[in-house]
Amino acid sequence: MMEPASAGFDVPRAYLRLGGATLAHHQLALALAAGCERIACLAKAFDPELAALQREAERAGARFHMISGGRALSGLVTASDELLVLGEGVIVSPVDALELIAQAPAVLVLPAEAAVPQGFERIDINHAGAGLMLLPGRLVERLNDLPPDADPASALLRIALQAGISQRMVPQSVSNDGRWLLVQDEAQAQAAEDRWMDRQTSGLGHSLGMGLAAWLSRRFGAAMLHAGSGGSATGIAGLTLLAMAAGSAWLEVPTLGLALLGAAWLVQRVGTIITGAQADSLGLGRGMLSRPEPFGALLDIVLVGVLIAVPSLVPGEPTWLRAFAPLVLIGLLRLLSQVLAERFSAWFEDRLLLALALAALGLAGLLPYAVPGLSIVLIVAGIILSRRRGELTSV
Repeated sequence: MMEPASAGFDVPRAYLRLGGATLAHHQLALALAAGCERIACLAKAFDPELAALQREAERAGARFHMISGGRALSGLVTASDELLVLGEGVIVSPVDALELIAQAPAVLVLPAEAAVPQGFERIDINHAGAGLMLLPGRLVERLNDLPPDADPASALLRIALQAGISQRMVPQSVSNDGRWLLVQDEAQAQAAEDRWMDRQTSGLGHSLGMGLAAWLSRRFGAAMLHAGSGGSATGIAGLTLLAMAAGSAWLEVPTLGLALLGAAWLVQRVGTIITGAQADSLGLGRGMLSRPEPFGALLDIVLVGVLIAVPSLVPGEPTWLRAFAPLVLIGLLRLLSQVLAERFSAWFEDRLLLALALAALGLAGLLPYAVPGLSIVLIVAGIILSRRRGELTSV
């Protein structure tokens, strides 16, 4: 945490934010995921941001040390240790990084032609250091032979190469996909954040509702994370909308309840995407409010209640008979979403699409006919789609 984020400012580059967390926090999450027991942070002063990192490391069971140079590092590392070195401002995909360093100690490298203009340190004519190394602890002692103001990360890179530590190339698919970056200023942090959110939402647009949730997450997710609300605010909003939908059923206004249920599903799915992005990058747990399974079950229960509130075609029909068609509809949707291919199942899981369709039918006065009619359509669709995949067998 030595280099400033930009000229004329004292704020370290490591305090630039990506997805609501500092670059240093992302690096700490990677170190903890790798199993590091001690964290040594090169910094000029112990400030509130560094104190927050220390609390995070200690909560995870690691010891935290602030050091001012390479010689202080040598006092923390023994010959039997392994040292994970992260360069300043280097942000990498934890999954890719852990896979690359799991094999054996190595200096990770990138093609120099593309990496050097981005700010990575050149090693030779063809390679640049990727900003991440796993080294034997015995090499750290050589830092004592260097001047006190020598950059420890750069020095360890040269020491490792001289000691014959193998070089391991970061796959081109990882570096080209924005999963291995060096962030040096606010503009680069913003660009990295945009690509980060794009990766988190890629492949989610299989249905109308999920496509809209992915777009909203890309558009507003980073701002929500920076504001500190994250997925918790969307989870609370989703539950509030569910309660309002249940109230609409109680007041016998099912069309309004259906619209509220669609909004609740959309809001909660946005929260799930945002929380998932944090969990993947920072190793955070997913709270109950951001998990789609319990929320989805609760939403379906409320949906059945709203459909029961629809005026029956048969005067005086008992409640259990009025609940039959809605229960069959929800059961078919859940069954088909489990047994069909993903490109089909996403449509059967899409409660925004279902709620809006039912609400439109309710406005047209067709809702009493729509629920059993949709159940018949689902049965036919399930048979056709399952036969196409060879999942139905003849007896």
